[in-house]
Amino acid sequence: MIVATDQSRINYQRIEQAIRYLQHNFKQQPELDEVAEKVHLSPFHFQRMFREWVGISPKRFLQYLTTDYLKQQLLRSDTIDEAAEEAGLSSQSRVYDLFTTLEAVTPGEYRERGAGIRIAYGFHATPFGRCLLGVTPRGICWLSFISPDEDYLALAEMKTFWYNSAFYEDENATRAMVQRIFHEPGHPRLHLFVKGTNFQVKVWEALLSIPAGRLTTYQDIARRIDHPGASRAVGSAVGSNTIAYLIPCHRVIRKDGEPGDYRWNAVRKKSMIGWELAKASTPNSH
Repeated sequence: MIVATDQSRINYQRIEQAIRYLQHNFKQQPELDEVAEKVHLSPFHFQRMFREWVGISPKRFLQYLTTDYLKQQLLRSDTIDEAAEEAGLSSQSRVYDLFTTLEAVTPGEYRERGAGIRIAYGFHATPFGRCLLGVTPRGICWLSFISPDEDYLALAEMKTFWYNSAFYEDENATRAMVQRIFHEPGHPRLHLFVKGTNFQVKVWEALLSIPAGRLTTYQDIARRIDHPGASRAVGSAVGSNTIAYLIPCHRVIRKDGEPGDYRWNAVRKKSMIGWELAKASTPNSH
């Protein structure tokens, strides 16, 4: 298991490096051989690794991340309600309710900073690099992505956020949850347990309504929560999200079509966006 985990981490690091290189040199249209050399792989193995990861070629993947393409995707954000109606759902909230439910701590628990809460945690490989997952009896309370050799810092950040909670390592329990999140087909129903202000929770609930393969803007999220002038505050709430991927803050980009910053590395955000857009455009991919 350790070997597989290490290999998955190495593979993602190579993919991330390739994406960064392609972004910096896209106008020159580098050949496959050139990109493969930058990640220390043969063209054959690099092409195979990338296709296994996302289902399309590296160049095609990068095309999904061009500003013009992302602007086109933003135009589809207004059709989220229509998609819900086509699926026979009664409201936008039902879109995410089918997949993920969210519960916030009570005001008393918020003041106590997690007192009495037991959190199992574990480190695992994912399609987007190594992660730290925290789980309580009431749901997933933490999911962060980790840079190489920063396990200790990631764990310290989680323990600081859930200051008074009791932590124990249980990778068997968290491994099963990671499998459900990243590797099972479809979107298995999961329960999230969050700690935030009322405004932050409203923003995170709005994020849950964005389907995979769709994008929206900070302005649109502000409008959806009936605070149309609060784009900056929405951006702050998005950046305060502590459950990566499941609360999909990576699907919120700037109105000019640029992906913008990301708490867990801007290249990882672009990787997630491109990965989801590619999956949505290639239904037969796995």
